[in-house]
Amino acid sequence: MPQPAKRTGSKPRKSAATLSGDGFGAGDIISVIRQMGPTLSPSEQRVATALLADVDFAVHSSNAELARRAGVSEPTVTRFSRSVGCRGVRELKVMLAQAMAVGRIYLELPPHVGTDLARPALWRSVFQEIRNAINAVEQQLQKDDVEKAAEAIARCSKLAAFGVGGGSTVAVAEVENRFFRLGIAVNHSSDPRLMRMIAATLGRDDVVLAVSTSGNMTEVIEAAKVAKQYGAMVIAITKPQSRLAAIADIALGFHVPEAPDALKPTASRFALLAAIDLLATSTAYLKPREAQERMRRIKYELMKATNEGADGPLGD
Repeated sequence: MPQPAKRTGSKPRKSAATLSGDGFGAGDIISVIRQMGPTLSPSEQRVATALLADVDFAVHSSNAELARRAGVSEPTVTRFSRSVGCRGVRELKVMLAQAMAVGRIYLELPPHVGTDLARPALWRSVFQEIRNAINAVEQQLQKDDVEKAAEAIARCSKLAAFGVGGGSTVAVAEVENRFFRLGIAVNHSSDPRLMRMIAATLGRDDVVLAVSTSGNMTEVIEAAKVAKQYGAMVIAITKPQSRLAAIADIALGFHVPEAPDALKPTASRFALLAAIDLLATSTAYLKPREAQERMRRIKYELMKATNEGADGPLGD
């Protein structure tokens, strides 16, 4: 019986999209190239080095221009494209363009990195961005809105703080830390399902403080809508004219542009904390005797437990 003919030829190459199932990020060609670098031929590695050094150039240059910059032949650029899972140079450029959508700050190192100027530059950048963030809150928040929000919180039965993501998660934890000491029944959540569950228990005497620097976090918006459905007031600390601001009863709006440096933590966290401190202090001033008495009791118990002096921070 005749045997079936053996298949000849090389194994079909996987596309870059297929490689995402091999441990790479879905469609993240930059990660594919970086992780496959050591397995490429020396000439293909030169293509990878030239491409990663200037992704924008690679996207917009011709095959010949990219080959010249890498110091290789045009066929080598084509082979490189296939080695990293693309069907050709055209698909490689499409995927590079998609990768660039995150912005240049995630692809190009900030100025002075690796030089003697790096430390002074980063010190100036970090502290100046913090000052800029706090100044933005001071200039953009509206006094009447803050006072209305403080009045609502001062008379509420329960305060629920909602926020997801890095900075907002920290901020809503700080809401609980600041307001419980004023005698406000407060809790916070960053879990989308739990936020929705808590929102469903609220009523007309309750307040939600929704926090989002972008104002577009769907989980926070949906939880706030649930709370409003049951009569709770929604106060938002968020970006003006955002989706969250649009549904809030009171929007404490400000926007802090981020510095073009992906290596530096976001300064908008400080803006959120400043807004929360202002709101907490405004609330305390509406019920000064009650707030002061609760602070006194907290301080008294802390001094008994820790032997700290009266001039120390209040549990901070």
